[in-house]
Amino acid sequence: MTDPRTTVVVITHNRRDELLRTLDHLAALPERPAVVVTDNGSTDGTSSAVARHHPRVRLLRPGRNLGAVGRNLAVRQVTTPYVAFCDDDSWWAPGSLAGAADLLDTHPAIGTVTARILVEPEGTEDPIVEELRDSPVPGPSWLPGPALGSFLAAATVLRTGAFRAAGGFNPRLWLGGEEELLAADLAADGWWLMYADHLTIHHQASAVRDARLRRTHGIRNTLWFTWLRRPAGYALRRTLHLARTVPRDTASLRAFAEAAAALPWVVRERRVLPPDVEARLRTLEPVQRDSTARSYIG
Repeated sequence: MTDPRTTVVVITHNRRDELLRTLDHLAALPERPAVVVTDNGSTDGTSSAVARHHPRVRLLRPGRNLGAVGRNLAVRQVTTPYVAFCDDDSWWAPGSLAGAADLLDTHPAIGTVTARILVEPEGTEDPIVEELRDSPVPGPSWLPGPALGSFLAAATVLRTGAFRAAGGFNPRLWLGGEEELLAADLAADGWWLMYADHLTIHHQASAVRDARLRRTHGIRNTLWFTWLRRPAGYALRRTLHLARTVPRDTASLRAFAEAAAALPWVVRERRVLPPDVEARLRTLEPVQRDSTARSYIG
């Protein structure tokens, strides 16, 4: 089986071995998807290793670390109607790309399909899966799975045209909860976001990561999204809640300082979500407040 409907996009930075493992898995998929890799300025020989071991992969080398914008760069090369994201330490299960494409073919109002995440090497479900499966977001009766308020870039297939029309990932957010702003804008454009329990992606977390920096970006980006898209009263309450609940350390202080420094940009770019989209997000408040899977933002 081959399936020409979906291209897989991967971003990487100094994770050569993990990326090669991911590309091996993708090359073995029955769908035989086209793959585009953006090497975000790696210095560990990633690009030469990809060119040597996976010559069919489209390799982009911007020369610096673009973060999530590396995905935007890759999507410019995509000619298929759907684009599947995965990280350099994750890979799609056989048949899941075709299954996601079938859903998108059948339901033209669906913009994103997020898969179940299995944590390797144990093969256990990621803690976020339960939240996705039990999402309280109300959706139309025809939606073939739970409606979502956001998506996980490492486990989602999107309509290429919808991604481009929404502007892709915002360059300021870089990495760390960067999906939330794009997801809200997709919903504002009229797209439904959904979870599909019968689709699977595997994730074997890389040891090459800066958890404190990721938490800083997660807090900062949560603040920016809240200030950019949520009503003023809610934005104030959410900001105060984060200030009370995040760890009291330099990472959190840096996050708030970076967020506050960009207030002129926030004011220029602020665009409150339509009431129906805001109502969907309000249903997620209790889950997000109590979530253990979102502990990096408090």
